[in-house]
Amino acid sequence: MTFTNGDSLPPCFVDTNILVYAYAGDDPKRSPAAQHLVEGLTRAGLLRTSTQVLQELFATLTRKGGRRVTEQEALNYMDGLVRNPVTALDYPIIREAGLLSHAHSLSFWDSLIVVAAARSGARRLYSEDLQHGRKILGVEIVNPFRD
Repeated sequence: MTFTNGDSLPPCFVDTNILVYAYAGDDPKRSPAAQHLVEGLTRAGLLRTSTQVLQELFATLTRKGGRRVTEQEALNYMDGLVRNPVTALDYPIIREAGLLSHAHSLSFWDSLIVVAAARSGARRLYSEDLQHGRKILGVEIVNPFRD
C-alpha cells in the first residue's frame, strides 16, 4: 500500500476502532497495522473521519478499554487527526443514515459512519466492525486486520 496523494490510494475514512488500536499500541497484531495505516494516511493527507468518530474516540480512550489516557492526551491525539478533513454530522446525514440503516440492514450508528465516509469523499472505509469487501454508497469497506 502506497501512501501518496496520487492514484494509488483514494481518500480513506477511518473508523474509531482503528484509531483506538493505533493510539493504544497494546494489541500485538492490530496495533502495528493500525499505526502504519493511520500514520501513512495522515502524512499523505488522505485520512477522513467524522465528529461521531472523534466523540467515540475520546470516550473510548478516556473512559473505556485497557489503556486509559488523560483527557489532554486524547485531545492531543485528536488534534493531529483533525489536520485532515472531518465530516460534521448534520440532519441530512442523520436522515440518510436512518434510511440506509433499513435498506442495508445496518445499525444506525454504522450507517452514520458509512454516510459520513461517502460525504467525505472517501472511497474506502477502514473498519473492523463492518463486512469486509462490501460496497455501500460507493465506499468499499476494508478490514485492515484481515489476513
